[in-house]
Amino acid sequence: MDRLIYTAMSGAAQALEQQSVTANNLANASTTGFRAQLSAFRQVPMNFENSASGDPTTRTFVLSSTPTADYTPGPIQQTGNPLDVAVQGPGWLSVQTADGGEAYTRAGNLHVDANGQLVTATNLPVLGNSGPMSIPPGAAVTIGKDGTVTALMPGDPPTSIATVDQLKLVNPDPGTLTRGDDGLFRTADDQPADADPTVTVAPASLEGSNVNAVSAMVDMITNARQFQMQTKLLDSANANDQSADKLLDFS
Repeated sequence: MDRLIYTAMSGAAQALEQQSVTANNLANASTTGFRAQLSAFRQVPMNFENSASGDPTTRTFVLSSTPTADYTPGPIQQTGNPLDVAVQGPGWLSVQTADGGEAYTRAGNLHVDANGQLVTATNLPVLGNSGPMSIPPGAAVTIGKDGTVTALMPGDPPTSIATVDQLKLVNPDPGTLTRGDDGLFRTADDQPADADPTVTVAPASLEGSNVNAVSAMVDMITNARQFQMQTKLLDSANANDQSADKLLDFS
């Protein structure tokens, strides 16, 4: 009887965990550059060498597999803002984290902060090939398809446009990336990825979330039903256990 209890218990726990992943995806259906988190179940047999039945495999637990992300590109929409960029196809923007490390994002809604640095919506410095980029005060900024950032001072002729730097665009193997609690992606060995000249961006555009809201809602209903089914199994196991106790009392 305890086999059913443990299996149903672990299944219910993982259904709740998968529901939280789905809820997080749905909550970010409108977040710029968001990558949906994926989750799956796997069975893990529990082996006991001194099992009374002689079979070492007496219970099977349900565990979530290693979570990963859906790297399918999201829809790109033009905004007209010269500081907005959307990575086209595979690739990432590089940013500097609070601890001085390097991380990657697809959220290209950039702006210039009070210190003149080009930063993300969460105020993380955007990295160029030479490090964090500083924009001259009052300059009109333009970002090219290859990530080149140029600046033109007010009143200067177009011929005096100056190159500030080039966005560090990278394209590491998705299998080497992990998502942090801050939503940023990092390489598994936490080493900076090399710039990839083949990665391009769409200027004055933003990439939307790749979460399908309808599919996420269907997943939420499915997870709720799975949890309900597991709890019914627990109730059945408890009822069977009580019936067995009554039979033993009569014997």
